[in-house]
Amino acid sequence: MERLANVVIPHLTTLLSERGLDGLPWQKMLAPARETSAGDLALPCFPFAKVAQQSPDAIALELANALNERATNFDNLGECLSSATAIGGYLNLRASNSWMAKNALSGLTYTEFIGRLSNTGEKVLIEHTSANPNGPFHVGRARNAILGDTLVRLNRLAGNEVRAEYYVDDMGKQVGILAWAIANLSSQQVNQIIVDEGRESESSAKWSNKPDHERVLWYQAANLIKNGDESVDTEVGELVRRSEEGDEEVLTQFKAAYQPVLDGMLETLSRLGIEFDTFTQESSFVSDGSVAEIMSQLNASPLHGVAENGAHFLELEGKGISGKSTKFFYQRGDGSSLYATRDIAYHQWKWTQCDRLVNILGEDHKLQSKQVSIALQELNEKTPEVVFYSFIKLPDGKMSTRRGNVVYMDDLLDEAQEQAFAMVKELRGGELDEEVLRKIAEAVGFSAVRFNIIKVAPEKGFTFRWEDALALEAGSAPFIMYSHARACSIASKLAEEGHDCAALIAAAEDQEYDFADAPPGMSDLLRIMETYPEVLQKSVTESRPHLFAKHVLALATAYNGFYRDCHVNQGGEVNCLHFGLSEVARKMLAAACTGLGIVALEQM
Repeated sequence: MERLANVVIPHLTTLLSERGLDGLPWQKMLAPARETSAGDLALPCFPFAKVAQQSPDAIALELANALNERATNFDNLGECLSSATAIGGYLNLRASNSWMAKNALSGLTYTEFIGRLSNTGEKVLIEHTSANPNGPFHVGRARNAILGDTLVRLNRLAGNEVRAEYYVDDMGKQVGILAWAIANLSSQQVNQIIVDEGRESESSAKWSNKPDHERVLWYQAANLIKNGDESVDTEVGELVRRSEEGDEEVLTQFKAAYQPVLDGMLETLSRLGIEFDTFTQESSFVSDGSVAEIMSQLNASPLHGVAENGAHFLELEGKGISGKSTKFFYQRGDGSSLYATRDIAYHQWKWTQCDRLVNILGEDHKLQSKQVSIALQELNEKTPEVVFYSFIKLPDGKMSTRRGNVVYMDDLLDEAQEQAFAMVKELRGGELDEEVLRKIAEAVGFSAVRFNIIKVAPEKGFTFRWEDALALEAGSAPFIMYSHARACSIASKLAEEGHDCAALIAAAEDQEYDFADAPPGMSDLLRIMETYPEVLQKSVTESRPHLFAKHVLALATAYNGFYRDCHVNQGGEVNCLHFGLSEVARKMLAAACTGLGIVALEQM
């Protein structure tokens, strides 16, 4: 309720000043009420008790009476404040339904937060996914991609200029293993190794023509071989060393190995509505001399040290790093760079492209991220914002591409679509042809999978279960999609009956209404719509998309209550206010679906 707070704060400032209570940072204490039944905003009066020599209850009551009196004399306060009450030492403020309805129907809400975006001018670069191109996407990897893409979408919804960036690891050990396997193993050898290890599966056979699924078998076979053959590790290590020195022949070999895998991974991500604006190769920072320049600069740092084998490092013991990780190595004894060194160069380059930089990383990257940030500070460079996420596990343990212990996203999306098709066919099979049902099922399936991941706070891990991922009831993406479709059906039916919907909305904006007996369904919807912009902004500023996801669920729930209590068309007579609010909710739901990567279907 930021707009309510903005109106009330000047009046409270006057009242508290008159009572000698303006010395405390009370503005920060004014916050959403814990119980919506008490009000929309609440100010705890306990900190004022000692200064005022009164009980918190007495102070809250005195402020409530004074605010209610001022509301009769000041139009701006009287318009937005329905009531001020004192409960348990808290001053509780409730917004006026008529004021919230006016805001909902106003040009501000329509244009700025419902899909026609304001331009903040801030350039944001969000680097996400950046998975090693050595095999298909599994559910564990997909959390990074879905989280990152949602942040990209929400930033765009809030009006920021956003760039989605994929950092291609084109010279690391995992790509080296894949390249070695393709150069040294035949398909017959790979198949035999996989069969001998019991790695064959229905999934492998199903996706045999998809390059990421095909080549992961080479990667897994090479890992099995090198476990018993040290020469393989030696050969792979030599390839990686040459790549780190910018050897064009090896880098070309690596790209030929990983590019089909990356293409297959991107094909899977596109099924989830995930796209990237730019791709940057790790090797480019070796080729252009950036890495060499960074190593030279770090050699001059007061933190610089040299190990017995000639490797260079930064000593980070006095920088908040403890244990065995105080030495941050950035240059090998032979003069070649490490992954972290190239990551520093990448960050320097990214800062030339944006005003705000956000990285999406798994929780296992916390140490390296901190080390890189310290190195950037040594180079007088800014540090990025980092969103760390916990991993998704299977009921019997962690997923691993190397071990083949995964649930592939391609399989999950196919299963989601089939289960959604069965549901939609049961509900609408007699009304819609199969092609339409299939399109609805595809949208419902991948939307459900996305939302199952987005609604959980990034720092919270969870165990992947099919029944949770494909849930189609309340609390899910299909519930939000159904609410949007319901709002669409109202507008389409009115148009079919010959009503001028634009004129009805204009009438809703111009007419005066009595909100004294507004039903609960309307009040609840107005409150959710009033706080929609600030929750969106909070989610973007703090990079916590689950906050917005939960708010959109609340919006869908409130809309269904509104639909129950506030009929738009009764006996052929259209209630313009009800239709206007229904249209605002529809547009908010549609924009929110875009922000969350959910398909805003018009019929379900």
